[in-house]
Amino acid sequence: MNILLVDDEPLELEQLEYLILKKFPTWKFFKAQDASKALQIVKQHDIFLAFLDIQIPGKSGLELAKELTSSYSMDIIMVTAFQNFEYAQTSIRLGVVDYITKPIIEDELMAVLSKYERLGRYSEQIVNALKIIHQEYSDKLSLNYLASKIHINPAYFSRKFQEEVGIGFSEYLNEYRLKQAQKMLIEFPDLSISTVSERCGFNSQHYFSQIFRKMTGQSPRDYRLRETFH
Repeated sequence: MNILLVDDEPLELEQLEYLILKKFPTWKFFKAQDASKALQIVKQHDIFLAFLDIQIPGKSGLELAKELTSSYSMDIIMVTAFQNFEYAQTSIRLGVVDYITKPIIEDELMAVLSKYERLGRYSEQIVNALKIIHQEYSDKLSLNYLASKIHINPAYFSRKFQEEVGIGFSEYLNEYRLKQAQKMLIEFPDLSISTVSERCGFNSQHYFSQIFRKMTGQSPRDYRLRETFH
């Protein structure tokens, strides 16, 4: 799996590669110190996951993320030295899947990367499907749409997804959306429940609250209160 690391500090690039390699020794890394070099790499290689530092020469990491998400299918994780609410909000609007702060703590990095542990065992078709889900989860996604994007028959895709991932497409999509909602409820306390629901791809706040309670045992509002003051 091809990974892109973008940071203008060579030591930061080396540290991030070292930490990830400890857990994922088969991943292949491409490194860039500015947006221009990063775009060259992306044009030449099929990148699955990119770590972008927010403050890089030329285009900022957020500007680069906007260009990458509009033109390519890949997961993006922002890296920043600042716990900045505005940066985080902008990242979510751009479809960034996560963000971590410097100095990078290994346990936090591994927590962010935990969802990629099984990817090495997936076929290329399912990896591509998961990339689309992770990037477009806030949009209307259907099994037929995903199947057409990866150029396979919907019925075959449904069976293959169930066999490899262990759960069906709809269940996986809902679980992924709910995990994003849990993060958003805590990290953006000023967002209303309906806004969180909408940004995570749920058309109905009632349905969102219903399956949120089923997964966590509590309402989104109660979850936010408990986690915020925990």
